[in-house]
Order: sequence, then structure tokens, then C-alpha cells
Amino acid sequence: MKKYIFKKIDAFATEKSDGNPAGYIWLDSLSDISDQKMLQIAQELKGFVNEVGYIAQIGQNEFDLRYYSSEREVEFCGHATIAIMYDIVKSKDEFKKQEKLIINTKRGQLEVDNRFVSENSVFIMSPEPIEKVVIPKAEEIARNLEIDSSEINNDFPIKVINAGLSTLLVPIRNINSILRITPDLNELKEFCLKYEIDIIEVFTRDVHDTLSNYRTRVFAPTFGYIEDPATGSGNSAFGYYLIKNNLWKGETIRIEQNGQKENFNVVKLQKQLDKNGKIRVCFGGGAITRIEGKYMTYN
Repeated sequence: MKKYIFKKIDAFATEKSDGNPAGYIWLDSLSDISDQKMLQIAQELKGFVNEVGYIAQIGQNEFDLRYYSSEREVEFCGHATIAIMYDIVKSKDEFKKQEKLIINTKRGQLEVDNRFVSENSVFIMSPEPIEKVVIPKAEEIARNLEIDSSEINNDFPIKVINAGLSTLLVPIRNINSILRITPDLNELKEFCLKYEIDIIEVFTRDVHDTLSNYRTRVFAPTFGYIEDPATGSGNSAFGYYLIKNNLWKGETIRIEQNGQKENFNVVKLQKQLDKNGKIRVCFGGGAITRIEGKYMTYN
């Protein structure tokens, strides 16, 4: 039997919403656990958390991070990163006054802004965006989302941008149209695999709360579940989309996300220059720890 330090944390949760559940295992080194064991734990936790993050400290303020869903390894998982890094700055005294932390992921080295004291949040710099050339037609997207093609808003382009995950961005006319979307898991998974898409993010300017800028929903069938209720990487791709199309207004973009009209999760986006002078989208929020203890494996 082997024991690991384990927490279950809901990222982007608010007083009215449940957030997005992530599991997190603290290790002395990522070499302490095999790839097979990482996947096995994520499979055992299917339905309880959406992804599991594995983290090890390698320097004074530097960490290695890997992520697994029940289906496969994930190159980058935004909500798990928020959950883990928020917990670290909240619960570990040596990091509470560190303004910046560094994480190493399969999408590169990224900065974490510690704003726990000022905003009860951490902000994560998203990976550099990669835009795909091959984009599905609106009619095929509508068919696989099980909506009428007229509900896609032709005033805005459909794009595929990878800012951690390959994200199909689909403009929808209004919030009611977004809330009615109920696709089939298996059919949508086949569609995503066909176009090498990790997730589908639908969005509209029509919001429930006037403090919000956009409403989004994210579907993630290739990870073994239909909906991701609060997303860092998908909304980061959306942030780059807004920048490219001159739709970013103001300093902070406030996004309400999930399939519930009133009890939505909140994801915040901000812009920041990286060390090379490139504009990068940072996503931010807080988290709530639900369970902590030991995770035990027997083989």
C-alpha cells in the first residue's frame, strides 16, 4: 500500500455555485509515481473530480505539474491549476508573501500571480496561443451540438485556438440558446476527435449579471464527461479570441460559466506582457477545499 497527500478542491466556486472539482496530489518528486498510476488514480476518481493534478516543488517558488483525466493525460488544465496554486498560497506559510510562483507544465513554464490577500485569487498566465487553420462548418457544429444552425451568431467568426487545450469557439445568439444545449456525449466525442479538438466553448454577450461581460459553456467529451463547468484554458483561448477580434473592452473580462442561469461560476481574465513582450491572457479565481487527507493505492 502507498499513501499520497490528497485534496479535493472546487475551482472558481462562488457563494452561489459549486465550481469545477479537481483532485490534487502532493509529491516529493513527479518521479515518485508512474504515468500508469497517475492515470489509474484519475480513473478511480471519475465522476468525483474532472481532472487530477500532480505537483512537486523543485525550487524555492517553482513547481512541476502534470494533469490526468479519466481518459488520458492532459497537457494543461486551467481549473486544476487554479485549485492547486490557490491552496498552496492559502495553506502554506512560506508562499503567502511570494508575489509570483513558477509552474512547469507540458505547455511550458508559466507564472502564477499571488493575489490571495488583495483579491482572494490567484492568476495563471496561460500558454501562448496556437490558432488552427482547419475549422468545422457551422452546420456540422450545430448538428453535433444538437441545435439549429440559426442559433449560431454569424456576426462573429468561429475559431479553433489552443491556449492549453485545443478549443473550438462558437458564438451563440443569446443566453437562452446556450442554456438549452444538450448534446450527446458519444456523438460529440467523435466530432471532436475528427477535428482534433479537446473542448468546445460556446459564448454570448447576453449575460444574466450586468457585471459580467460574457456567458460561456464548455463541453469536454474527449475527457470522459460532457460539460466542464468552469474552465481556465478554454476561457484563455476565448481571451485570445477577444484580443484578435478587437472585442476585449476594459481591464478585466468577467465570464459567467455553466448551464445554470443564476448560479454560475465566475472566471476572470486579464492581459499581461510576458518576458518577451508578448501579450498573454491570465485567468484567475479562487477555490474551496472540500476534502483533504490521504489517497491510498494497493497495487
